[in-house]
Amino acid sequence: MTAEDAIYAAEGFADEDLHEADIVEWYEARPMTVSTYVATGAVIGAFALGVLTAVGALALMGRLED
Repeated sequence: MTAEDAIYAAEGFADEDLHEADIVEWYEARPMTVSTYVATGAVIGAFALGVLTAVGALALMGRLED
């Protein structure tokens, strides 16, 4: 008896039962929609965060050199 046979015996399944499984249909989720204002705000916010990060890193590097 293999480990696979032991699992099937413990759960009450036989190999034939698994071959007759029901077909499950997966449906694609509805695409996410965002308004133009939200998309523009996200782009501007990401750019501003990048600028602040760059300025902060440059400021810290300037302090470390002194």
